[in-house]
Amino acid sequence: MAARFSILMVCMGNICRSPTAEGVFRHLVRQAQLEERVHIDSAGTLDYHVGSPPDERSRLHAQKRGYDLSALRARQVHRLDFEQFDLILAMDWQNLTELRELCPLQHRPKLRRLMEFAPAGWGEVVADPYYGGHDGFEAVLDDVEQACEGLLDHVRAALESRGRASDKPDSP
Repeated sequence: MAARFSILMVCMGNICRSPTAEGVFRHLVRQAQLEERVHIDSAGTLDYHVGSPPDERSRLHAQKRGYDLSALRARQVHRLDFEQFDLILAMDWQNLTELRELCPLQHRPKLRRLMEFAPAGWGEVVADPYYGGHDGFEAVLDDVEQACEGLLDHVRAALESRGRASDKPDSP
């Protein structure tokens, strides 16, 4: 069986940034024909919007760029996520801090910021567009697209490495 890799995108309420990141990354993974090997989900650190679809503005701006967020529903991060996902990507420093507080020590190396995968100098966080205008939602997409390209390279390398490791015969 082919090696698998799983990623959880995380923001505060799971209705703007993290579902956008999930949708963009799903699109890239589909284009790379890796959907059978990469599991992608998103969640929020807070429970404000559990069960809600992504913010209408997020859906509208994503749709204009060819991303479909309509099937996504908000959920809150839960303890099992730290065990089940290989990489848990926060959209900003505050969410990363909250994830570190929730995360068991042995799983903390899985916690990173999505923007770590963006080109150098691009920015450190995906800014929260919720209380702003349409430009904020476009900026989220710009940031997420840049970071997800780099993330795809990272995931390909991880899958390749895992594939090589599973091809090695067991030692006597």
